[in-house]
Amino acid sequence: MSAEPGAYRTVPRGYVYADHIPYVTPESLEELRGPSTGIVTVGPHIDTSLDPTYDLGRRARKLELYSATVRDGFVPDHRAVLNRSELLRLWPSLNLPGRCRAVWESRFPELAARSKVAGAA
Repeated sequence: MSAEPGAYRTVPRGYVYADHIPYVTPESLEELRGPSTGIVTVGPHIDTSLDPTYDLGRRARKLELYSATVRDGFVPDHRAVLNRSELLRLWPSLNLPGRCRAVWESRFPELAARSKVAGAA
C-alpha cells in the first residue's frame, strides 16, 4: 500500500448509497407467474436467514416475501416467486424503499394506480 496522499479513495461528500442501488424489474407483469399458495424457498440474495421459506397461506409472510423479492430479487426470481394478481393486490402494503417503489411504479403504471387508490382510502 502506498502512503502517498490521495492513495485511498473516499466516498464523495453527500453520497447516499440508497440512491445508487440498482433495482431491476421484469419487462412485463405478465411474466410473473409464481405460486399463489404453498411454500416458497428463496436464495440467500433475497433472504440470508437459516430458513428462507415462506408459507404463502400466512399474509404477513407473503408480504415479507414479496417485499424482499421486489427489492432484492433479479428478474428470474420475480418470474418464479411473484404472481401478478397477488402483486397487484399486495402492492400498497409492501415494505419497500421509496426509490424501489418509484422504479417499479414508473415501469408499471398499474402498480402506481394501486398506490394512489390505497393512498386515497
